[in-house]
Amino acid sequence: MLVIPAIDLKDGKCVRLKQGRMDDSTTYGDDPVAMAARWVEAGARRLHLVDLNGAFEGTPVNGEAVTAIARAYPDLPIQIGGGIRSASTIEHYLDAGVSHVIIGTKAVKEPAFVTEMCRAFPGHVIVGLDARDGYVATDGWAEVSTIKATDLAKRFADDGVSSIVYTDIARDGMMQGVNVEATAELARHGGLPVIASGGVTDLEDLRALAKVAGDGILGAITGRAIYEGSLDLAEAQRLCDELAGAAATHS
Repeated sequence: MLVIPAIDLKDGKCVRLKQGRMDDSTTYGDDPVAMAARWVEAGARRLHLVDLNGAFEGTPVNGEAVTAIARAYPDLPIQIGGGIRSASTIEHYLDAGVSHVIIGTKAVKEPAFVTEMCRAFPGHVIVGLDARDGYVATDGWAEVSTIKATDLAKRFADDGVSSIVYTDIARDGMMQGVNVEATAELARHGGLPVIASGGVTDLEDLRALAKVAGDGILGAITGRAIYEGSLDLAEAQRLCDELAGAAATHS
């Protein structure tokens, strides 16, 4: 199980939001490449980037910062979400060296777009499902739909989507712990590997996720916890490796 640092970009700076509110952000740095270096040096094997302005505007806004990070670390898997709503945007990011693009709002509103993009860019598409009480939210979490996250995941399982990034909105940025139950349920019933997001606060959260990792949990994204020090990235990845090794020994 991977521990994946989040770098959320707003106006070119590295920030974290609380529950997706743009007016409730904390700035952690104004050099995204230096922030990426910090996490790579701590042992990150993948980075999760979010263009927050892009998510709200529907088109990339912080693309230069994303490209700069991808060029600085050409061998590091990088996934980017926020404002990805066209084939040309996906092509631009993949050409820049990003390994996976995350389709969020458009996946909910136009599922056929995901099918098309999986055909055009096989192996590079992740779907981001953000949910409140199990129902998918869109448009920077401003709208909650009547669609269940598990139902939508099933729809994409046959399309060639590589994984689902699943965020429990109520927990995101609140340091309240990850919603293990909902994440495991999605992995079991959705038919796709799941990357947990929202609320990963300490080693106990990772221990709890590791217990159900066999259900199909690929990794966990962490943001505020590593920025504020309640989780040490190197220690967290070490723990996940140890738990995976122990699980393999017993299976």
